Amino acid sequence: MKSNTLHLLPVAYGAGANRKGCEHASDALLALGLRAACQRNGHHSELAPTLHTPPGERWAALATLLQQQTAQVTQSIEDGMLPVVIGGDHTIAAATWRGVGSALNVAPGLIWIDAHLDGHTPLTSHSGNPHGMSLAALLGHGANEMTQLAGPALDPTRVVVIGLRSWEQEEHDLFRLLGVHMYDMQTIAKHGLHTVLRYAIEIARGPSGEAGHFGVSLDLDVIDPIEAPAVGTPAAQGLHSNVLITALRGIAYEPGFCALELVEYNPLLDVEKHSAHIAIDLVSAMFDQNATACIYVENTHGAHNYAPLPVVLTQGKGSILWDVEGKRYLDFMSAYSSVNFGHAHPRLLAALSAQAGRLAVTSRAFHNDRLPLLLERLTSLTGMDKALPLNTGLEAVETALKAARKWGEKVKKISAGKTEIIACEGNFHGRSIAIVGLSTEPQYRDGFGPFPAGTLTIPYGDAEALEAAINRHTAAFIVEAIQCEGGIRIPPAGYLAVCAEICKRHNVLLIVDEVQTGLGRTGKLLACQHEGVKPDGLCLGKALGGGLLPVSAFLARRDVMDVFTPGDHGSTFGGNALSAAVALEALAILEDEHLVERAEQLGKYMIERIKALHLPAVLEVRGKGMLIGIEVDPAILDARAVCEALMQRGLLTKETHHTVIRLAPPLTIADAELELGIKLIAEVITHLGQVARAA
Repeated sequence: MKSNTLHLLPVAYGAGANRKGCEHASDALLALGLRAACQRNGHHSELAPTLHTPPGERWAALATLLQQQTAQVTQSIEDGMLPVVIGGDHTIAAATWRGVGSALNVAPGLIWIDAHLDGHTPLTSHSGNPHGMSLAALLGHGANEMTQLAGPALDPTRVVVIGLRSWEQEEHDLFRLLGVHMYDMQTIAKHGLHTVLRYAIEIARGPSGEAGHFGVSLDLDVIDPIEAPAVGTPAAQGLHSNVLITALRGIAYEPGFCALELVEYNPLLDVEKHSAHIAIDLVSAMFDQNATACIYVENTHGAHNYAPLPVVLTQGKGSILWDVEGKRYLDFMSAYSSVNFGHAHPRLLAALSAQAGRLAVTSRAFHNDRLPLLLERLTSLTGMDKALPLNTGLEAVETALKAARKWGEKVKKISAGKTEIIACEGNFHGRSIAIVGLSTEPQYRDGFGPFPAGTLTIPYGDAEALEAAINRHTAAFIVEAIQCEGGIRIPPAGYLAVCAEICKRHNVLLIVDEVQTGLGRTGKLLACQHEGVKPDGLCLGKALGGGLLPVSAFLARRDVMDVFTPGDHGSTFGGNALSAAVALEALAILEDEHLVERAEQLGKYMIERIKALHLPAVLEVRGKGMLIGIEVDPAILDARAVCEALMQRGLLTKETHHTVIRLAPPLTIADAELELGIKLIAEVITHLGQVARAA
């Protein structure tokens, strides 16, 4: 893509089609955010004045409009911009590609994505509408008003029609004679749209030695009318929008790409705006940057506070993710257990959409009708007395620390400023200043001190160390039921139960951080329930938002939560109606789909299957439910290298501390997908282990 400036050229013409309304397309799409969608991808855009059909006899008016449009497109390219023509019905294509050729001094190749051939001339047309004549006119056949424009006629051997499923024999005969390449729906079904599009790009660029310029003319009627009915001339059994979006993503960065045309949206038929959003998503996707460009821009303009695997994801469904190149992956990470319900769960999407259309955010200055339902559901599920809604896991932990400190002073009567909180070595409760003050990871602390006083860390899994550390100033002990970031570290059996007894005996709050382990991940609603422990305070997050929104909560017994008074603590977005509605639906799905029980069953199966494989360089396979860690021998394998190799094979997960590969697929994963994931893990670790030993 030579130019970073897109020139949006609206053409308000709809007189060439049977169904009126396409003349309003450009105004409607721009009003719904088409320009903004282009600019989101890092492009500057200029908006030209809309071209309208001049008065006069039909064909004479069309001739004048096409001449104006040809000149406009030509000038756009000569000014160093990339034209994006927004129609209008497909008649306007007769001018778009003549204008491109005029500016380039050579006819471009053309990928014509359309349900129809538009290959009639006035002599063969059954309807007499110019809409059905534009591609024939671009090839030099038909009415003078459409063929006698500045710029060369197209070379038919560099024209490719994709999505064809409605034509008349005269059109097909003409194009076959001329040498136009035509891919109908049957051919696409056989080879796949992505493969067909790769063929099309090479054909449109032309044989070696030619200029290689090509463009795309996209008629929305190529999409199945069940998805996008708001078009001028619908045709049944078309392409699925998501498939087309994926196939076209980033095409503007293909060498030689020179222009885009989008036509035949009919806003008069689009009451719910579904077709418009598909159109906007298509254009946005075509100008999406490829993976290399995305990573470069992120590294250039973003803080370097993460080291992600080199994959750029664009879509998810269930346990499957797709990258910007259309490659498919199994998700064995679940966004650190945020996506317990899988990506784009239809019930969650419906809840999100319905609530967003009613009420989203009002702040906690007012009540809303969704939050009470969530608070009641959370407390009844967990057995806790009260809940305080927030957004992120970090906020839930911060709230727990504040509650513990104030409870220590006001209820336990610890001297002001003397309150102490105990945590465990290797913990990961978040990265705020107060929380990293509890951390024993040097990187998390380096350069961020001084930290709040009154914190102490003890060995994880050592109940005797807790007993020894408690003194009269101790207000709380905060602990993870399983240390996830620490390497899926599971404490000795009975550890939490003993800690609960110690805390109760010393009047110390037991606060369990279940931001990652809560809501079914370990085969119980809460991981602490494996030992029958009911904590005094509980931190939830991640999965509570259904993988769609950041939603968290701190829950506690009544005397702990009642230390807060209005103004002590708050969050503008915490407890908003939209988040509450999604969280409620997430909790309902957890119960309706029996996901806690499924996590227990599949988790046991996964651990047994992987252990039975006796994989080389694997020191231990451990976990609870569907939270599993594979610890590898660092002298032989690096866990990061294993995760990168798994990515190449189509499975995504992340390492921790370069020694543990964590496995946490969505709780909704299909049995066949789980089996495939285990197979890929076994093959990659076996191969890398053999290579390491041979070196």
